[in-house]
Amino acid sequence: MKITIIAGARPNFMKIAPLMRAIQTAKRSGKNISARLVYTGKADDASLEPSLFTDLDMPRPDAYLKIESTNFFQRMAGILVAFARELEQHPAHIVMVVDDLTPTMACSIVAHKKGIKVAHLVAGVRTFDRNAPKEVNRIITDGLSDILFTAGMVANRNLNQTGTQQSHVHFVGNILIDTLRYNRPRLQRPVSFSILGLKEKDYMLLTLNKRSLLQDDKKLKAIFQTLLSHTDKRIVAPLHTYVKEKLHALGITDERLVILPPQPYLAFGYLINQASAILTDSGNVAEEATFLGIPCITLNTYAEHPETVTIGTNCLVGEDTDLLAQALTTWEKGEWKKGSLPERWDGRTAERIVQTLLENSQLS
Repeated sequence: MKITIIAGARPNFMKIAPLMRAIQTAKRSGKNISARLVYTGKADDASLEPSLFTDLDMPRPDAYLKIESTNFFQRMAGILVAFARELEQHPAHIVMVVDDLTPTMACSIVAHKKGIKVAHLVAGVRTFDRNAPKEVNRIITDGLSDILFTAGMVANRNLNQTGTQQSHVHFVGNILIDTLRYNRPRLQRPVSFSILGLKEKDYMLLTLNKRSLLQDDKKLKAIFQTLLSHTDKRIVAPLHTYVKEKLHALGITDERLVILPPQPYLAFGYLINQASAILTDSGNVAEEATFLGIPCITLNTYAEHPETVTIGTNCLVGEDTDLLAQALTTWEKGEWKKGSLPERWDGRTAERIVQTLLENSQLS
């Protein structure tokens, strides 16, 4: 069984890494399975730091489609053509797509049109708002998928409500936790940690990437004013250059605000692991916070994995500064809820996926 796995952006690799290891393990044990990893971007993509694949203990992609346009239609068209050519040159029995990006949707369309089974990793995520970013990608990808791997029972319920045949849905758990469990002993303390005088469990970690928020000067300033007025802790913020420049242009500065460049995977993992709390707009970071038992405030109105809120340590405040202030006050008082691990966050998700794929190949 030949599987082609698609990565469309850096975060996808965190979920693909344990899958590649599990496939290699199955292959070494004599199973008829192999994987070809395809990245839709370029080999020298600036978002892929040189240490990424070493940090994740995974092979580099076998192929790069070299599609980088920021225009949706040009990017979509480029991937459709390039991936069709890739499959002609390297046929596959299954194409596995990850998450809900434009490449996820585009490659699922190509595979379906070619009569190749589509497996969707992290299926069933919904906001039920078709104007929300990526929602259409999710609907189309799930609709075309033959095998849907979900991370929680809420995702299963979402798929059931949209009429998905339940025999195609497999609750395997959160594969991001496989990566975190595997790499936790390998995390690396950033060199700048001691230089800046940072102390473990004595700072808040801040991540910020949401374009809509960064384009709203009034909201952005209000959020930082609220944050800085409700904690005396140092705030460590690994930020991309465009975010740093935006804060500078708005005059958002404070001696407690420690801005770092984007960190390699293992160094960033260390910063998460040692934070006393996290403020983020990233679903992945919120999931890691729940696994680590760290209070997390998310600047979104929904969670891709609702379990982080209902069971874990995550709290959604959107861009509401009143809700942000309440959450910060609760944290400062030491009254944050004590979370627990959602079902199947056990580090064995990749194994369950490979077993399902092997069983599926026997039924074909």
